[in-house]
Amino acid sequence: MTTPAGSDNDGVKAQSRKLNWQMLGKLMVIAVMMFGFGYGLVPVYKKICEITGVNYLTPKDGTVAAPANTQVDKSRTITVEFDANSQGPWRFRPTVSSVQVHPGEMTTVVYEVVNKQARKMDAQAIPSYAPMQAAEFFKKVECFCFTQQTLGPNQAKEMPVVFYIDPAIPKDVKLITLSYTFFEIAGQPDKPTS
Repeated sequence: MTTPAGSDNDGVKAQSRKLNWQMLGKLMVIAVMMFGFGYGLVPVYKKICEITGVNYLTPKDGTVAAPANTQVDKSRTITVEFDANSQGPWRFRPTVSSVQVHPGEMTTVVYEVVNKQARKMDAQAIPSYAPMQAAEFFKKVECFCFTQQTLGPNQAKEMPVVFYIDPAIPKDVKLITLSYTFFEIAGQPDKPTS
């Protein structure tokens, strides 16, 4: 007996369709299981970190305690005074005249400069310290004196100084003066703008 060619083909298609649906079902189950595993891993990871004390940042009460900076010498206070000198037609000054800091404590102060000219200006600031021995203990992390400053015509700019005083500074130093001289860098001046 011979069977029509179409019936074999229909049976293969039906069998193939059934296998495809079974495969789709298995893949969906696997995808749901993978999502559940990833979702469940977060509390498991937190619990493991809490038990072992590794990378555990948030205590049970929900507050986050910042680690104490052990480099700061809270037993000493040093007054830092700020001074500004300028060589040229602009205004240059610190926004505060002095601050009191503990050795090792990070501090930020801001200097303001205003170009009163109708032309662009390239300038540089040079620091000096009093007493001179303080220079080696005055550590600047960020300072406008590290790079040349360019100011457009009549432009005002605020420039930060981030520093700390090395805790190894001699105990008899109680006052440091940081002075900047701000001067125009020699070069061909631009023509005034109208």
